[in-house]
Amino acid sequence: MLVPVRNMAGEVVGETELRDDIFGAPVSKALMHQALVRQLANARLGTHKAKTRGEVRGSTRKIWRQKGTGRARHGSMKVNLWPGGGVAHGPLPRSYEKKMPRKMRRAAYRSALSVKAQEEQIVVLDALEMGTPRTREIVGLIERLNLEGSVLIMLPEKNEGVERSARNLPDVKTVRASYLNIRDLLGYDYLLIPQGSVKVIEDILG
Repeated sequence: MLVPVRNMAGEVVGETELRDDIFGAPVSKALMHQALVRQLANARLGTHKAKTRGEVRGSTRKIWRQKGTGRARHGSMKVNLWPGGGVAHGPLPRSYEKKMPRKMRRAAYRSALSVKAQEEQIVVLDALEMGTPRTREIVGLIERLNLEGSVLIMLPEKNEGVERSARNLPDVKTVRASYLNIRDLLGYDYLLIPQGSVKVIEDILG
């Protein structure tokens, strides 16, 4: 699959070939959904906790005698019926971890990249370099490339200038290509990929 390569001025300076087995793979919505659910579930901490009636601090004295008062029969102030009492069937610490074989995860990434390629939402740059962090430079780059919507910039390696320039923009995110994940691929309208990142992605998914 041939796609144009642009420079930071927005001009087409050549073409590059994206591998068909990665950027033109069969699309499986089920795999992408499973991978997304897995990632969101594994991000949950699961540290939620509510005290039961046996864990609430307080007296175990019977509130009033069983019979003769005309009131309901109660034996403890720690039950969930009373303010400050325990919680019935409340949340307990647990793990939300979901497992998914590596081959299925990578197939899901290939599906997501193929969808972006089919919809022409992948923009390849010859290079993306910035010496001094400047947010206006990233804004200008996006305007010159005519990208209307949210943008995910995939960097081949750590680039503090670009990362610091983009972090103030609500619809722009930078991520290293080695941290490829389904949530970011599906969560942004456009992928802005320097040629170095294309090689990293192909090495991971090839």
